[in-house]
Amino acid sequence: MSRAVPEVSTLQFDAGVPLDSGSHPAAVWARRVMLAAMVLVVLGALTSFLGVHTSTATASGNGYTLSLRYPWVARAGLDVEWQATVTHPGGFGKEVTLAVTADYFDIFETQGFHPEPSDETRDGHTLYLTFEAPPGSTFVVYYDAYIQPASQQGKSARLAVLDAGKPVVSLDYRTRLLP
Repeated sequence: MSRAVPEVSTLQFDAGVPLDSGSHPAAVWARRVMLAAMVLVVLGALTSFLGVHTSTATASGNGYTLSLRYPWVARAGLDVEWQATVTHPGGFGKEVTLAVTADYFDIFETQGFHPEPSDETRDGHTLYLTFEAPPGSTFVVYYDAYIQPASQQGKSARLAVLDAGKPVVSLDYRTRLLP
């Protein structure tokens, strides 16, 4: 007669001390939370939630309408859209001048404005862009840019249309940057 010897795996013992068949409940929940967070990040990336989101701001005053499509939320290294449209019934005369908070453009790498300004000046706070007026009552300028790879914080700005050196319409906007 032989005696039955229970089968024992070496995985069940560490120096003769049985290992816990599970983990501490806190460790189990910590793993679940981390896995859920990773799933959310992947889903956010797949749905472009973490990408560039463009917004539009519009203001009217003194016979002018100013509309701006700008990056509301962006990430470093991604292309963004910045396009200003100015409408003035009856046309613009010889020039259209835009005034923009100067340090706003510090977060961008750029190929420039299209069309290019005929004159560009900057004081301590404002960048003044003067363009030859187009025929008709609508002027559109596009800024070809992407967010600098080193940019970590967004910027707020004000865009205004000047007539005879005085603002006739303006709007405020902000670009937020995600890591």
